[in-house]
Amino acid sequence: MNYIGSKYRLSSFLKTSIINTVGSDLSNLVFCDLFAGTGIVGRTFKPLVKQVIANDVEYYSYVLNRNYIGNYALVNCGEYIDSLNNLDGVEGFIFHNYCENGKENRLYFSAENGKKIDAIRQQIETWKASGKIDDDAYYFLLASLIESADKVANTASVYGSYLKKLKKPAKKELILIPAEFINTKNTHQVYNEDSNELIKKIKGDILYLDPPYNARQYGSNYHLLNTISKYDTFIPKGKTGVREYYRSHYCKKNEVKKTFEILIKNANFKHIFLSYNNEGLMTENDVSTIMSAYGNYSLITTNYKRFKADKTEMKNHKTASTVEYLHILQK
Repeated sequence: MNYIGSKYRLSSFLKTSIINTVGSDLSNLVFCDLFAGTGIVGRTFKPLVKQVIANDVEYYSYVLNRNYIGNYALVNCGEYIDSLNNLDGVEGFIFHNYCENGKENRLYFSAENGKKIDAIRQQIETWKASGKIDDDAYYFLLASLIESADKVANTASVYGSYLKKLKKPAKKELILIPAEFINTKNTHQVYNEDSNELIKKIKGDILYLDPPYNARQYGSNYHLLNTISKYDTFIPKGKTGVREYYRSHYCKKNEVKKTFEILIKNANFKHIFLSYNNEGLMTENDVSTIMSAYGNYSLITTNYKRFKADKTEMKNHKTASTVEYLHILQK
């Protein structure tokens, strides 16, 4: 997925930096990805550590991480994937509220893809309710749907708005692609909680933090992925059909420093790594001042080309140069 703040391009940098700090043998360590997003960092460390703890307050993120991190043994869903791909579309909640020719005519998806999303989502829920599939298969299929639907969404990578006309990828037929995950011997933990509350209840060896950097709320920018994931009933608001969403204190300039310091204070982890960049609400000095008060602090930086969505053009793969800070605390 093209995802705001994704660490896909930085995964090698993060892996090398963390290993250089902690040591090369991570096999007996617990690694926590507290603001997990699409789970890229947790997936990187999953085969290397004893256990991954993944968390995100957004439900679509929980679904992705419940599959990619929470699932650790083989899930045999080939027949279910085939069955879902062969379903006829139905006019459900997604079609009526977020699709071409729906009653609201919001152009997030083509008519046919919207109907297909409804049909697949309803069938997954029916299988779960009847006991035909277990939790592992349920989240595997849901993660597959979220990622496959995202590939044909008529947006500039975020769901804060939709394009006025269907772009070429949005005209393609939705094909459900399996969200394959890494098998491991050990189990993992996945949560869907406020990070500052969860930190009081968990402990481990390595804590990786990648909170929102600015005023951009993920619940707003990815509201439709939450709606597909939850498939609940509500009245969509406004032109974009947004739902009620969680508002993070990390996106509020007047609250972010206090919220961050409380998190660091309550963290029961020896090694803490914070990803942040030079465009964030907290300055480099803000972060260093807070973290230095709780142990030995250091900083690594790297320049990279990050993805930047273009909301006005269909050519949405622009990049912008930024400086990524990796703040390190040995508590």
